[in-house]
Amino acid sequence: MKRKLFITTGLLVGLVLIFIVYRSQSGTASDNEVLVAAKYGEFVIDITTSGELEAKNSVEVLGPAGLRSAGIWQTSIDDIVAEGTVVKKGDYVARLDQSELMEKVQKEENDWQQSESKYEQVQLDTAMELRKARDEMINLEYDVRQKKIILEQSKFEPPATQQQAQIELEKAERAFNQAGEGYDLKKRKAVAQMREAYARMSDDKNKLDFLLKLQGKFDIVAPEDGMVIYERTWSGKKKGVGSTIEVWDLVVATLPDLTTMISRTYVNEVDIRIISEGQAVEVSLDAFPKKRLTGKVVKVANVGEQKPNTDAKVFQVDIEINESDTTLRPAMTTGNTIISEVLTEVVFVPLESLHSQGDTLTYVLVKDGVSFHRQEVEVGKSNDDEAIILKGIEKGKFVYLSNPENFESAELKILEEHKDI
Repeated sequence: MKRKLFITTGLLVGLVLIFIVYRSQSGTASDNEVLVAAKYGEFVIDITTSGELEAKNSVEVLGPAGLRSAGIWQTSIDDIVAEGTVVKKGDYVARLDQSELMEKVQKEENDWQQSESKYEQVQLDTAMELRKARDEMINLEYDVRQKKIILEQSKFEPPATQQQAQIELEKAERAFNQAGEGYDLKKRKAVAQMREAYARMSDDKNKLDFLLKLQGKFDIVAPEDGMVIYERTWSGKKKGVGSTIEVWDLVVATLPDLTTMISRTYVNEVDIRIISEGQAVEVSLDAFPKKRLTGKVVKVANVGEQKPNTDAKVFQVDIEINESDTTLRPAMTTGNTIISEVLTEVVFVPLESLHSQGDTLTYVLVKDGVSFHRQEVEVGKSNDDEAIILKGIEKGKFVYLSNPENFESAELKILEEHKDI
């Protein structure tokens, strides 16, 4: 009996030792460890981003185009209707600050008044000067006539007296002719002075009229029927009261065409490589969680932008919404799932189940009865949650999402093509 007991005890000890060794080599499953089966079928590679609805087409509400001609390079919005206000063509939309314009109007009014006074002064001066010249010519004409009479009467006088009378007549005629030429010159000079004064007065009046007409355009009205949506600056901030309007960007607001909408989103520089025009998109709305829309990528920016307050670069992506929905409004937040690629008949597992050993070897922990082992796998494309397994495991195999005890010492099974390396 004792001999049988010793033999039985020895066998039990041996089995325990074998189990301990086997567990140290292959690992044993625990009730607390999470397993998942390798899936097989359709694999979707997508990118999820948030965006904002905008109208694909819109009419711009512009500030006055004459600011540059008036020498005004920028102004600010003094008042604007609430965003979302529905307006008719010709309705009031906004008013721009007129401070700088009013200074220019006042200056031009002063300039015009001065040039008008100058014109009137030149008109009076030239009139008086020409009148004086005409009077002088009349007097000289009388003098010539008088000298002719004297010459006529001197024919009974001595020759010397006749000669003297002839000389006096010639002098009078010469003075009269010179006065006539002088009058013509004075008249031409007066005409030139009048033209110059009139041109300056007209120029000042035209400038004043232009500024007064421009002043009326500082009250901005809707060019078409629509809903007022505030314009955004280059930094993404909406233009409102106090925002600057510059001559090279006169857009104050827009009137969107709500029949065709786009979702404008931004994709990071890592994911942009798998985004291209024409890809399908699933769109959700934060305002209407149950509503589902579809769309397609219609524009992918070639140049990245600096994201505010970060070092990250992002690329603008425009998604056109396929459906026309009256509930869609500009500035609504959207969730966009861009379908980059759909692969069929592939095996895939969660990313959490993948482990790395060194720089080249990737493996998963495969359940093997009551134990487990490490299995090298060849990984293909991936999305945010899962990765395709090209080689190493088949569909239905259970892999670990959590790490069992001593998993790093479990048996490692290498892919056939790597065994000789």
